[in-house]
Amino acid sequence: MWFWNNAGTVNHSSPSRKGFHFGVSVCSLIFMSGCSTLEEKFKDLMRPSPIEHPGQQTTQEQKQWPEPPRFTIPPPTKEELAEVGLPVPPPFFTPPPQKPNKKVRGKKNPVKFEKKSIGGISFYQTTIDLTDYDTYLSVLLPHNASQANSAEVSYGAETFDSFVTSHRGAVLMNGTFFSKDKEQRVMGNLVSDGKMLKYSRWENYGTTLGIRADNKLEMVTARAEGQPQWDKHWFSLTCGPRLLRQGEVWVHPEIEGFTDSHVLTIGPRQAMGYPKSKDKIYLVTFLYGLSLEKEAEMMKKIGCYEAMNLDGGASRALAHNGTIIIKAGRPLTNVLIVYDKTHPAPQNTIKSWEHFQEINKEAERGASPAL
Repeated sequence: MWFWNNAGTVNHSSPSRKGFHFGVSVCSLIFMSGCSTLEEKFKDLMRPSPIEHPGQQTTQEQKQWPEPPRFTIPPPTKEELAEVGLPVPPPFFTPPPQKPNKKVRGKKNPVKFEKKSIGGISFYQTTIDLTDYDTYLSVLLPHNASQANSAEVSYGAETFDSFVTSHRGAVLMNGTFFSKDKEQRVMGNLVSDGKMLKYSRWENYGTTLGIRADNKLEMVTARAEGQPQWDKHWFSLTCGPRLLRQGEVWVHPEIEGFTDSHVLTIGPRQAMGYPKSKDKIYLVTFLYGLSLEKEAEMMKKIGCYEAMNLDGGASRALAHNGTIIIKAGRPLTNVLIVYDKTHPAPQNTIKSWEHFQEINKEAERGASPAL
């Protein structure tokens, strides 16, 4: 969980309310203003419509798309980026060429759930085979909400027990951070089943794991590499700090905008990542507290080429085949769910996946996708 004040700026005055800090540069906003027609069409279509709480009316002002928030911590300077071996990033991240992970039927054990130990450190590992026809990774929201919590709308939180009881998945675990205010805002942009659950064009903090068409994977640290192209994501989760970059330990929370001691010190950890082959995703839950650096070393030993930290602490939660392995210490605002043949994905998820492939094929051919 991360913390910031209700005005949308980080509260420096109270030591008990240290927060997740991030910033936006004027230059990046100028660059982002030159958007393509397709990109603008996507933003208009994906822009969430505020949904009123029972007994509560949404004001006309709240229905307007919010102005860029004024953050107190600027993005890293050219010199700070150079210190970690990076140039000034472009406005948007361009993924390198990657072979598609075509789905096939009849894969054996496409979702593996194991308890392991490396160097005396124990953990649970879920291995998701992205080439399996029946395997999907999605995000669950409280009370079957259609949007993630934001400053404009909030559905509160739901106990992990309730998530597990209500949704039949091979594996469930908690996802990204959320704020400790009445809105319980989810960190970063969020995409599931090809649909925007939360979106702001000014997001530029943390690290994002995205699944594109044909199950192509990417991990993007916005302040170091440019913004992800969220309109190209079937699944997208922003969290962090990043643990591995191109096969090497890469822990620079200050570059990403993290300063909260709850994130930076030793604590219960969960993480996600993928190998160099980019055909699998690893979800990992460590049983004991780790530093970010030790967590990064462990993810590399597990076999990751890219990896990022997830929300931990009292949010840490894990269930397998309907049995809760680790019980969350607080209600949650977002939960990851893995479907397989034994725990089939909803038909809407499957149909959305097929439609998403068609949209991207049309876009690659230069056609205007029928969104």
